[in-house]
Amino acid sequence: MGRRDPRVDDYLATLPGWQQDLAAELREVIHEADPGIEETIKRTRLPYFTCEGNVCAILGARDHLNLFVYDPIAPDPDGLINQGQGNATARSIQFREGEVVRREPLATLLRAVVANNRAGGWRSLTRRP
Repeated sequence: MGRRDPRVDDYLATLPGWQQDLAAELREVIHEADPGIEETIKRTRLPYFTCEGNVCAILGARDHLNLFVYDPIAPDPDGLINQGQGNATARSIQFREGEVVRREPLATLLRAVVANNRAGGWRSLTRRP
């Protein structure tokens, strides 16, 4: 399993209870998606998950939890992405209290992001003829 960062624990501890539980589950899925994914903190305090580039980030909001997916071209055949479909660099999945994490579709999406990162990143992949 990729490297875990205790600063991510510190951030998650600041979230409301239901967001803490959901973030813990997302964190499990993220690490299950690829053993090379590592945790870090960027933008002063936000948990990022990386593997040869950004994969995703978790951000708590007032009434939902965001999972930012840093790849606008990774396929999402299961329709998990519910925000930012037209964004040039990232899309997101907003989770609300009581929602169930669709673990396997999410892991599949994250594996596609990692595969694109390992192939040079989505930016270089979109420049190829």
